[in-house]
Amino acid sequence: MSNNTLSITDNRTGKNYDVPIEHDTIRASDLRQIKVKSDDFGMMTYDPAYMNTASCKSEITYIDGDLGILEYRGYPIEQLAEKSTFLEVAYLLIHGELPNQEQSDYWVQRIMRHTYVHQTLTRLMEVFRYDSHPMSILISCVAIQSTFYPEARNVDDPKVREKQIWRIIGRLPTIAAFAYRHRIGRPYNYPDSTLDYASNFLYMLDNMGERNYEVDPIMAKALDILFILHADHEQNCSTSVMRSIGSSRVDPFTALSGAAGALYGPLHGGANEQALLMLRQIGSVANIPTYIERVKKGELRLMGFGHRVYKNYDPRAKIIKKIAYDVFNVTKKRSHLIDIAVELEQIALNDPYFVERKLYPNVDFYSGIIYQAMGFPIDMYPVLFAIPRAAGWLAQWAEMVQDKDQKIARPRQIYLGAPRRDYVTIAER
Repeated sequence: MSNNTLSITDNRTGKNYDVPIEHDTIRASDLRQIKVKSDDFGMMTYDPAYMNTASCKSEITYIDGDLGILEYRGYPIEQLAEKSTFLEVAYLLIHGELPNQEQSDYWVQRIMRHTYVHQTLTRLMEVFRYDSHPMSILISCVAIQSTFYPEARNVDDPKVREKQIWRIIGRLPTIAAFAYRHRIGRPYNYPDSTLDYASNFLYMLDNMGERNYEVDPIMAKALDILFILHADHEQNCSTSVMRSIGSSRVDPFTALSGAAGALYGPLHGGANEQALLMLRQIGSVANIPTYIERVKKGELRLMGFGHRVYKNYDPRAKIIKKIAYDVFNVTKKRSHLIDIAVELEQIALNDPYFVERKLYPNVDFYSGIIYQAMGFPIDMYPVLFAIPRAAGWLAQWAEMVQDKDQKIARPRQIYLGAPRRDYVTIAER
């Protein structure tokens, strides 16, 4: 008997089974052999919310939640945030390696070339009400592009896949900026491809026709780092949606609109908004002890703390905390919320109640404060998350499309409804 197996005894029948172990996992389908009767379906696993189920093999993002480690393609997130750029990281996620200079120049040129949008998309913007949520606009505008490029359905063609990747990564900042300008009733600023990715986005958001308008380089760098930190995060809710929809072999625009819809939820892309609202609710440093006591009693939640994966300090939160002070120095808008956040963090990190429960700050705890200081309205927060996460979604989608183990997603269920019964006419009920 191989040592790399799991021995299972079914106490219902007394039968023994040896299930192969690979990468510290067993295949759920191997449990099908465990039956009481020969015509049984076989044993299944029950795992609501996929708490301990691996749906794929991936080479993209590595997370060790206990040690607080996040790596893209083996590179520590701390090094990428310090030394790289978002577009370089996007290339890394999608292609597997960092680009050389020639590859980088071509990649950036293709992305920035595709920041211009189809004019039909511009006209579509005008259909939305003035107060439409920008995330709803983004989801709609991504989905409609599948009608512009019918060849995108040919997902097994590498060149076709690459072209759609350029289009999506290039256009998301433009769509986001147009949605913002539509919301505030200002004319759209078309892209300036001479600027870098983050600077171009800020230019499209803010320029009011000033002759000497310049994007602040510190603000652009801060946003670029935030984009790097949000680029991918393994098999989270929206990424698993991207893979699940994509498994039907639909075009990437349709799949990505579904992923963005998942990100729209308050438990996912809206988490930093919830953290910001909590800090506003606390109001001042003096109110923190009372709030903490109410959290311990179960009356309130500590938003921005804890994570499904991380049982240690989220490595992205450490980087984001420093960015907050860089942004404050530029905007001169040092929010009193940062003082509340820092004090709240210190209390939580030293209070046995939170330490025992491994409730450490996550990426959402400080990001909302930064976006507020940069002047973004709260409803833009999930949009700012979607722009960089598209790189991760597309990397995961491309990997899934080329993975021969993958089939169309089709989870099983445990049926607990009524047993078979005969139809009764309405007069007899």
